[in-house]
Amino acid sequence: MIVELRFDAKRPRDWMLRAIRQITAVHDDVSVRWVDDGTRPPTGLETLLDLERLLLRGGRRCDADVVDRAAIRSGHEGAAPDVVIDFTEAPRRPADRPRLYLRPLYNGHPGENAALDAILRSDLPMIEIRDEISGAILDGGKPSAEAADGLGGGITTVMSRSITLLGAVMTRGPRPMLASLDAGATKMRCWPAAYLMCTLTQAIALRIYRLCCYSPHWRIGWRHVDDDGVWARGDLSGPAWRVVPSPATNFYADPFPVTWQDRTFVFFEDLDHRVGKGIISAIEFGANGPIGPAIPVIEEPWHLSYPFLMSFDGALWMIPESTANHDVGLYKCVEFPHRWERQATLLSGLELADATIVQRDGYYYLFGATRDGAGGYSDTLSIYYADHPLSPWRAHRSNPVLLDRVAARPAGNFIERNGRLLRPAQDCSNGYGCALTLIEIDELTPETFKQSVRQVIGTSAEWPGRKLHTLNRAGRLEVIDGTAIQPRIKRWLQSKPSRATPLASADAGYRARSLPSRKLSAVAGSDRPKLR
Repeated sequence: MIVELRFDAKRPRDWMLRAIRQITAVHDDVSVRWVDDGTRPPTGLETLLDLERLLLRGGRRCDADVVDRAAIRSGHEGAAPDVVIDFTEAPRRPADRPRLYLRPLYNGHPGENAALDAILRSDLPMIEIRDEISGAILDGGKPSAEAADGLGGGITTVMSRSITLLGAVMTRGPRPMLASLDAGATKMRCWPAAYLMCTLTQAIALRIYRLCCYSPHWRIGWRHVDDDGVWARGDLSGPAWRVVPSPATNFYADPFPVTWQDRTFVFFEDLDHRVGKGIISAIEFGANGPIGPAIPVIEEPWHLSYPFLMSFDGALWMIPESTANHDVGLYKCVEFPHRWERQATLLSGLELADATIVQRDGYYYLFGATRDGAGGYSDTLSIYYADHPLSPWRAHRSNPVLLDRVAARPAGNFIERNGRLLRPAQDCSNGYGCALTLIEIDELTPETFKQSVRQVIGTSAEWPGRKLHTLNRAGRLEVIDGTAIQPRIKRWLQSKPSRATPLASADAGYRARSLPSRKLSAVAGSDRPKLR
């Protein structure tokens, strides 16, 4: 099968190389046709992208940067394609008669200018994949913007998610669009130069803020409730939330409580801002709240977070998020709560965040936010299933099952309430982890998946702060997390961090950055704290 990619001849960009690589991984015969569709980019766009690269990214390239057309191979030029993927605004030619003719749309319009128009309104567009022969919309979704810095970052995110959707349509066919609460209100459009100035101003303000305060600074909230808490009320009202004490230099996030061997502990991501790499720690809870200090329980050379817990075969198990290691690892508790041993790698060679497992109708289903090398970290939901957690895991037939920044990335355990299967998700429509989405699973099999968004819960007077992105429960203990302002304090800055040099950053989505090997060795060397 020959797949022909049609690109705007005036705008050869790095993302086109990504499209060729990802589609060639599935279909060997990929050709390129350059098309002059008569459109022109906004005046000065390339100059602005060059300035962004210099001022925002320290000279690092992104997928929006221009490349030499000679670097983009043409393949079987002239051969009749079976599938056409058209990224231009040019109308379909009468002579084109492929089996499938796909065109990405951005807020209903084709071409890079349509994508730029949405980005310049300080939002990312709704992406749809249209079959130009039948006119049907085959798939679509709204990408998250936590990695979309400036115009270049916006173009990278939009085009990477367009490629994600195109690959899914070609692999598993069309999928009905799922309803979302994120309607995407129309906003005032900026000119590219004004947009760049606004982006630079925001970047400078953020850098100044981070010089004065640790950011983001997450904290854990807890309370005891006798009903279904947040799930029953649909908000954060009820008994008052209390904050788990933490050092000024550490943030605590992703709380997972469990009662095991007649003791209750909350496991969580523990990140020292001076180190920048998360470990998993735990703190015991009694009838009146936390008992004693937090203790470290798992540390690896890579960043860890989101310590999902489950029990089977008479043991307690954990799957901490390890996207920096490009795998999904399973740990067994050999001495509660502080000794854990890695037993298996459930999935490897992929970026999958916040793995969350539910057992349903004889299968175990693993939900996670996946990413194919670029774009946001929180908008794409994939599912894997197995007969047993230690059995081979297979990809869901419809992967990725969802592209939606409101309702994709997991935010805690599934629950069953009144016979319904429910799950919390992160609403990232206004930034990473800004709110919780309460979702009902309508259908879940190895071949099908449907869910319905029931409600979005943001921060409020009951839990002040800018963000809210985890909800869990064990018995009467209900836990959430959110951000707070934490000023840097000189005497803490002068103290020596308890852990070694960072391996991964703590920014939105917890993106990993490689560091020199001498720093990596420090993580695994004598400075590494003993687990006790």
